[in-house]
This record gives sequence, structure tokens and C-alpha cells, in this order.
Amino acid sequence: MKVPLIDLRGQHQLLRPQLLEAIERVIDSQQFVLGSEVEALEEEIADYCTVEFAVGCASGSDALLLALMSLDLKAGDEVITTPFTFFATGAAITRLGVHPRFVDIDPRTYNIDPAAVEAAITPQTRAILPVHLYGQCADMDPLLEIGKRYGLLIVEDAAQAIGAEDRGRRAGSMGHIGCLSFYPTKNLGGAGDGGMLVTDDPVFAKRLRRLRVHGGTTEYHHDEVGINSRLDALQAAILRVKYQYLDEWSEARREKAAFYTQLLEERGLNVDFTPPFVRASVRHIFHQYVVRARQQNDEVINHLSRHGIGSKVYYPVPLHLQKCFAYLGYSNGQFPEAERAATQTLALPCFPEITEEQQRYVVDVLAKFDRGVNGQTVVKTEKGVR
Repeated sequence: MKVPLIDLRGQHQLLRPQLLEAIERVIDSQQFVLGSEVEALEEEIADYCTVEFAVGCASGSDALLLALMSLDLKAGDEVITTPFTFFATGAAITRLGVHPRFVDIDPRTYNIDPAAVEAAITPQTRAILPVHLYGQCADMDPLLEIGKRYGLLIVEDAAQAIGAEDRGRRAGSMGHIGCLSFYPTKNLGGAGDGGMLVTDDPVFAKRLRRLRVHGGTTEYHHDEVGINSRLDALQAAILRVKYQYLDEWSEARREKAAFYTQLLEERGLNVDFTPPFVRASVRHIFHQYVVRARQQNDEVINHLSRHGIGSKVYYPVPLHLQKCFAYLGYSNGQFPEAERAATQTLALPCFPEITEEQQRYVVDVLAKFDRGVNGQTVVKTEKGVR
């Protein structure tokens, strides 16, 4: 049996007539960049995220960059964030000449540790950038309280978490600005890149709309230097079709995740492969179903691959150990929880259309993995081991 890490064919086959109709509508309109399709999507996403304003842009990475640009950060300022995240989080900070100040993570959720955030604040700190990893919100109450007490702005990296909730509040709606990604593999994904910024602040919203079009108030009049980061109408039209199914798909992911956890516990594998920890009072949308392997995750990945199962590590090299961030002076061992997570976590196939048969097969294959006492990989079979 083949079980890919993610398979988009099912949803695209189901929605094919609607998607083609949406694409034809845009082609016939000849309005390909921004325009009515983007405006309609912005209204829908703002409503979904329970905020007043949404601003479409070219990608989730650009959403982070635009959000930070709107904060008027200066060279030498610091933004506190997690080292256990996709590279775009740290890159957006450094592109502005600002220093990312990394802190360690909560080993259960893999999200930023609020206690570590407060301990890392310096006179140069201007903002906090939490990441809602794998579809579960960071613990926002202490972060919001820290931000308020120290006068720090909060930008949420909610690229993996559209529709996730923390104590009834939607991801992206709790800080000053939230950043979303519509990369094809996201819970709400387009047919290419796309992103969105969400906020309740009319001043930020107006500034973000200006920054995404070269900083211009009109086509040829510029109050400041922005970037070219416009969401195109084709992506918006496709996303508007898919948006109607977002909650259905996210609930399906939650059900698939619960079934994985049930299977792991029934087989007694939850010690070797610890299921995701879900905080109380949250809605986890399981963009990824990530287990913590007791052994090195690359060995498990190779074992799964030999049996036709896709898996992946998000993320194998924490940002503080990336070569391009060596100038910051961080060293191996400085953030032990992030470093441990990088070697022990792996995502199993989890998407709305995955079948129970496929999930049972994944867990059956995991059950055949073991490691001998001398460090040699052992694969269990019905007749013993080999």
C-alpha cells in the first residue's frame, strides 16, 4: 500500500467543476491582480478570523514581512520568536535589519515558551512573534500579558493555523496582526502561493494595503517604500471555492488525528511514538499530525519509506543552528527542547481524505519498527525479527 504524506487529488477531483468555473470567471473578467475576487476573499477571511480587516498578499512569507514592516522596526531592534519553525519566520525579521532573538519551546506543544519569552526581553525588544505550529495555537494569554506589560507588539505567525482557536479566539485575531498562508498544502490552500494579513486595527490595515503595492497611495504616488506583494485573482477565486469546505476539512483532520491516537494507544505504541499533546480549551486543526519518536526520527522515516509511507520532519534544523544565522552567536545546546524536537518529531500522513485502512497500515508499519540493544535497527515480523 502507498500512503503519501499528503494527497490533494481527492479534494481537487471533488471540486473540479467549481474550480474550473471560478478560473473561467476570472479569465472572462480580465481582472487578474487584486480586484473584486480578492476583495470578496478578504471579507470572507476577515469574518472567519473574527477580525475587522483582512489584506491579501502574495504569500505567507510576504505576510510576515509586511506585518513587520508596518511596525516601523529599526536596525538593531529585536523580535523574540521561536527557533523551531519554518525559515520564513526568521527570514522576515532579518530582512529588515532586525535581530531575531530566539527562545526555547514548550516540549509538549512545540510552541514558544512564554516564560522563556519574558526572560529574553531586553531594552531593544520591540515585538513578539509566536508561531502556531502544526495547527495548534501558542499559549497566547501569557504572551498577551507580557506584551501589554512591556509595551511590545505581537505578530502571530498563523500560517499553519487558520481556524485554530485558543480559548475561543481564532488564530490571527489575538495579536496586533495575524499572518496566514495559502500554500497548496495548507488546510486552506490555493493552486500556488498566496497569503493574508488579518487585524482589528484600521491604521495597520490601511498601512498594509499601501505597503503591498510598493507603498503607494495611488499607482504613481508613494508615501513610503513598500514591496510588490499582491494576491492574484485566480488564487482568490480558487480559495473562495475551497473556503466553503474549510471547516469540514479541518474537522476531518481532527477526526483522523483522534483515530491515529486511538490506534497508537490500542497497540501500545504511544510510548515509542508519543501522540500530539493538545492543550485544554483549544481547537487544534491538525495541519500536521506530529508524533515524537523515542528513536532518531530519520531511522523511522527510512523504515516508513521502505513500506511506501510518506513522512517528514518539520523542522530538522532549528533556526539558531542555521548557517545564515551564525552571526547571532547562538550555539548547539542553547535551546535543548527545540534541538530535541528536531531529531525526534515526525509528521505522519494526515489529510481529510485519508482512509481508516491507510491509517491502520501506517500504524501497523510503525509497530514493526524497533531498535536493537546494540543500536542496530530491527524490523519486527510475524516470525520474529530480522
